[in-house]
Amino acid sequence: MLLPWLAHWLTAVLACRAVAQYSSDQCSWRGSGLSHEAHRRDVEQVYLRCSEGSLEWLYPTGAVIVNLRPNGEPSPGLHVCIKPRVDSQGSHVYLENSGDLRLLLAERDHRGEVRCFRLGEGALFVEAVPQTDISRRITAFQYELVASQDPYLYPYLYPYQHPAPAACKPCSDEEVLMAVCTSDFAGRGFFGGVAAGPDRRSPVTLSRLFRQKSGIFAGSGARGRRWSGRVFVPARCGVRRGAGEYLLTGSVHFGEAWLGCARRYGDFHRLYVGAEGAGENPCRIETGGEFPAQPAVD
Repeated sequence: MLLPWLAHWLTAVLACRAVAQYSSDQCSWRGSGLSHEAHRRDVEQVYLRCSEGSLEWLYPTGAVIVNLRPNGEPSPGLHVCIKPRVDSQGSHVYLENSGDLRLLLAERDHRGEVRCFRLGEGALFVEAVPQTDISRRITAFQYELVASQDPYLYPYLYPYQHPAPAACKPCSDEEVLMAVCTSDFAGRGFFGGVAAGPDRRSPVTLSRLFRQKSGIFAGSGARGRRWSGRVFVPARCGVRRGAGEYLLTGSVHFGEAWLGCARRYGDFHRLYVGAEGAGENPCRIETGGEFPAQPAVD
């Protein structure tokens, strides 16, 4: 149930929709609340049509309603995840649906913590917190639209939708072959161990990079023959330094790599060659020859 003052505010906000400012951008929006100084209950409608993007609201006053949609037909079970910038402040974020508000992120929660919800649950209602001095307030967050179901991806590829530790079951042969073609990154390389505690990232060194999104792995070594980066590993996966070379695939969320299907590279190579001979590979990659058990040193 809404508090009386909040219900009154929402009624005023909804009444303002007919005269609200409208902004249109495919992926991201940047605006300022200074234009609302004379009408503090002004509401701006923002329409974003993209699978990922960002919002940056300087000097927040009044409210912004953010309508998120994919650039195309929405798939069933589509979710939205938002991640506030670590310095974000000045606003509460609600889900608004037919006049009902549900708190998603209070201002005190704007510390990079991710929240997810189903796309059909409503629009984002970003309400400025009344302040006597707004000069240093900026509300900023990233968003992603992700599918909750995919036959080739594990739930832990969407870790914020599935906060419970995921079992590290092996991918099937078909899932491994598809993951090489459709994952945000795919390569062959070595784990450097996994950090203890909640930070489950492992440094990795790749001797071959088949594909990557957003440049998460940096080239290094002679003629750029190696790539390095860090990958989040599910809590129940047994990964250790010196365990040999792997095929590594996974997804990228908010600029961070998450491990998906992984298999000993020798086993994957035999699988790939066999599927290629049978004409069953969903895509073609340059696998290259066999590599030593540990990465070379320049």
